[in-house]
Amino acid sequence: MTYCVAVKLKAGLVFLSDSRTNAGLDQISTFRKMIVYEKPGDRFMCLLSAGNLSISQSVREILQVEKLQDPDGGEPLTIWNAPSMFDAARVLGSAVRHVYNRDGEALKRSGVEFNVSMIFGGQVKGEGMRLFQVYSAGNFIEATAETPFFQIGESKYGKPVLDRVITPETPLDEAAKCVLVSMDSTLKSNLSVGLPLDLAVYEANALQSDKITCIDDSNPYFQMVRSTWGRKLREVFDGIEHPTWDGSHTEVPLMCENQGRQRPLQKIRNAQEKLI
Repeated sequence: MTYCVAVKLKAGLVFLSDSRTNAGLDQISTFRKMIVYEKPGDRFMCLLSAGNLSISQSVREILQVEKLQDPDGGEPLTIWNAPSMFDAARVLGSAVRHVYNRDGEALKRSGVEFNVSMIFGGQVKGEGMRLFQVYSAGNFIEATAETPFFQIGESKYGKPVLDRVITPETPLDEAAKCVLVSMDSTLKSNLSVGLPLDLAVYEANALQSDKITCIDDSNPYFQMVRSTWGRKLREVFDGIEHPTWDGSHTEVPLMCENQGRQRPLQKIRNAQEKLI
């Protein structure tokens, strides 16, 4: 499986992906799921992928040469000359459909679902940063201030910390720390997601990035994040009062006389009693 996350902030963009793929308990491999397309001073784009590996690799390869014909006879549109990230996302959608038209029927006959999902974000000179989630049909949605991050793959384990921390005003370094904590939560709970990780941080309007790194199990910062997060969670958990059941004094009773409209669960004591 996979876990990829991307965050759009006022200060920039953060991308993080794992690299584990598996086709069974004893077939585990490492394949990178992030690729960066950069033309310094003109555009910076980052693509994350999840789903069927052969499909996502084909899409990534075709994307570099995919062209959308201009109905007015102008120069064909590619990711390298697209005037906006929206147009670049259209080219990506076309690449997905290109692979589907080529391989979809053959995959279906073999019982394989055409399954791919992608996150595509960046900035083209002359417009603001944009972030998209692209689906198997080649269609896509865009991140907004209300939804400033996208996840693909095993998203459920890492989502709670993102929901609690990430807002458009979050600083870049804080967001990078947050996505690493999100990844650690996923690594802890799901063996199908694994190291090494690829992390890319993009500062708004830079149109290039040198903050791109690979994180393995010996990375000192990630080791610190993993150990600190686990320890602090335990400390917070231990600091929460236990529920009381014996009538002892507490300012936060679990069992209350005034339950409002919701009553405690009804017990069934014999075969003649009914729930209603």
